Formats: sequence, structure tokens, C-alpha cells
Amino acid sequence: MARVGGRSTSLAWVVGLACVAVVGALAWIAAPLLPGTVQFVGDQLNPPTSVPAAGDGYEASSGEMGECRDLYADALWTALVWTPDAVLTPSTDAPESSASGLLDALSPQVRFTCSWTSAEGAISTTLADVPADAGAIARTALPALGFACDAVDDRTRCIREGEDGARETIEAGRGVWLSSVQDGWQPAGYAERIADRVWTD
Repeated sequence: MARVGGRSTSLAWVVGLACVAVVGALAWIAAPLLPGTVQFVGDQLNPPTSVPAAGDGYEASSGEMGECRDLYADALWTALVWTPDAVLTPSTDAPESSASGLLDALSPQVRFTCSWTSAEGAISTTLADVPADAGAIARTALPALGFACDAVDDRTRCIREGEDGARETIEAGRGVWLSSVQDGWQPAGYAERIADRVWTD
């Protein structure tokens, strides 16, 4: 076969190897996104039966919440799942809290605990059932431990900002406990957004 004039075999090899290198580099860059992509696609194809697949309009009352996915509006859930190296570990572990005395006094009956880890840090959130007067007890006990407490509708919200950047939030009211410890990972309005879903009428 006659060779086409003006073409260089060595140049073709160089260009070919460069193309392979570019494709390999793109694959290496995209690899960390693969788990999040698989999770996102899975959520879209098989959404939890208790949560509609689209929109942020869905609101579950605290009595309907039985798993971690119920806590999060779609926008927040997507932001968490797409955070680099994000992993969610659900459990029924006791709440993480610096207020161990309050935990002993209230003995929260844990529904579920959602433990997130990612490249940005960690978040542990617990939803539990407590006595109806837990909010008043928290408002009395927690300021001595460095928490700032406020009334929010018919519940108490107490927040403690740690010197190391950690943030602990405890909310209690109507027989429901919601607490979060955020270590380095601070999604915008995290504690407030999940509380709005828990205490939706």
C-alpha cells in the first residue's frame, strides 16, 4: 500500500499517545465523582417511598420520620451526597453531645442517627423521642455548658460554638429531640433546615 505523502508516522504516534494521556487524566479526575454519581442516579431511579422524587415541597411530620433520608429536603440531600468523599452511616447510636448530664436526665429514645463523613469533616445527627418538657429542661440546663438557647415556635434551640470550629445544636419540643454535631463540615443552614422538616405540622 502506498503511503500518503506529507504524513509522519512518528508524529501520528506522538499525537495518539497524547490523546491516550488526556483520556486517562480525565478518567482519573472523574473517578472520585463516581460513587456520588451512582448514589444520585440510584436515588432518582428508586426514591424512598416516603419522599417524593422531585422538588423541595415535600414535608414530613416528625411522627412520619423513620430513616435518615426523611430529614433532608432534596436540595440539602443532594448537596450532602455530592460533597467529595461523602459517606452516610445510619444507626441507632445514642446522640453525640457534650451535654452528657442532659442526655442521662432525658434518656432520649433514639429513632435513628445519621453519621456523615466527607473530605470537609463530619456531621452526626440524631432524631429521638423525649419527655414533653425536654425543651424547658434544656433551656435551663444548657446555658451553663456554653450553649446559647432561644425559643423557636414551640420548641427550644440551643447552639454551642466550639473554639475548634465545631458546632453543636440541640432542639427539643413536643416530645421530639433533634441534635447535630458538625465538625468542620458546615452546609448552609444545616441544623435549621432539618429542624424545619422535623417540626412541620
